[in-house]
Amino acid sequence: MERALTVGLDGSPESLAAAHWAADEAERRRLTLRLLHAWPLLVPEPTHVPSELDQNYWAKRLVHNAQTELQAHHPGLTVVGNLVADDAEDALLQAGSDSEMLVLGSRGLTPVESYFMGDISMIVVARTERPVVLVRADKPAEGSSAPEPGAAGGVVVGLKLRAPCDDLLEFAFTTAAARDVPLRAVHGRSTPLHAYTPWGVDHTLTQEIVQDARNHVNQALRPWREKFPGVDVSDTIRLESPAKAVVEAAEGADLLVVGRHKHHPDLGPRLGPVAQAAVHHARCPVAVVPHD
Repeated sequence: MERALTVGLDGSPESLAAAHWAADEAERRRLTLRLLHAWPLLVPEPTHVPSELDQNYWAKRLVHNAQTELQAHHPGLTVVGNLVADDAEDALLQAGSDSEMLVLGSRGLTPVESYFMGDISMIVVARTERPVVLVRADKPAEGSSAPEPGAAGGVVVGLKLRAPCDDLLEFAFTTAAARDVPLRAVHGRSTPLHAYTPWGVDHTLTQEIVQDARNHVNQALRPWREKFPGVDVSDTIRLESPAKAVVEAAEGADLLVVGRHKHHPDLGPRLGPVAQAAVHHARCPVAVVPHD
């Protein structure tokens, strides 16, 4: 089967932004780009029927217009359209199982909406076995905080360090190498209660915690640095909640990469707090990579 990157199209500005992001990435990785539009009411392909009588006309037009636009910007890229008579969630999960990556549009969420995980993108992110990238169409609001020094551009990956995360790091390093951009590993760790004193924080203890975390981060990164010697890698350790550390570190990044444990059948699909914070609040595209 030809290696492909699949993007879900639904006609929204977010899905078109996702399609453009996916086209760029497919070209970098030398993958076929598949445009998927799923609609349960698709009818069997009619023959010799005028467009005004073709019940699939608007679905075809949606995919055709996107394909034409993307092909114009990427003449050397293989772009194929795929209309599926199925529920969007099921179609995307199936497509994700035989794609290198799945790319979806993600709408900007208000603080209230961010507590609810009801849209299709979130369900797919929590269930698929392949990396999913969520792309927004909106731009950072005026007056938003400026990126930290050295944080602009590049790929940021959030590391938990509680378990092996080879799938996560492989995706992050491969993406940084394909884009020829720096990679920054971020690890957040809340300050333990025993580090607090009546006069503030025991800095000797916090320095020990930071050094311990950095040692573990370097240990996790070492084999991947050797495998990708051309990637410029740095690390950041923050004594704050992992979710806050990752989202803040992603300001100005090209892509934020976070992990999601593959769900246990008894627990059902879900996202951890870091992945939830990333997909709801990070303004850059977010890749959620399932791993053991």
